[in-house]
Amino acid sequence: MGLNDYKIVLYSQEDGSWVAEIPVISGCYALMPTRDQALEEVEGVLRMISEEYREKGLALPPDSTDVVDIQRNERDS
Repeated sequence: MGLNDYKIVLYSQEDGSWVAEIPVISGCYALMPTRDQALEEVEGVLRMISEEYREKGLALPPDSTDVVDIQRNERDS
C-alpha cells in the first residue's frame, strides 16, 4: 500500500506550521514549516512504517477514514 491508498488529513497550526497525517496508521504524521514539506515528509514516514510492518510480516491497515463536513451537515439540519 502506498500514499494513494490513504486519505491524508492536512491542517495548519497557530504558528503557521503544517501537519499531515494518515489517521488510520498510528504515528504516521509529519509536522513541517510548509504544506508541501508536510506532504512530502508524511510520504517518507509512511514508507518507513510500511517497511517496519513488512519486516514483522504484517499488512498495513486499510483506510477507514471518513471525511465529514460538520458545518455543512449542521446547516442542512
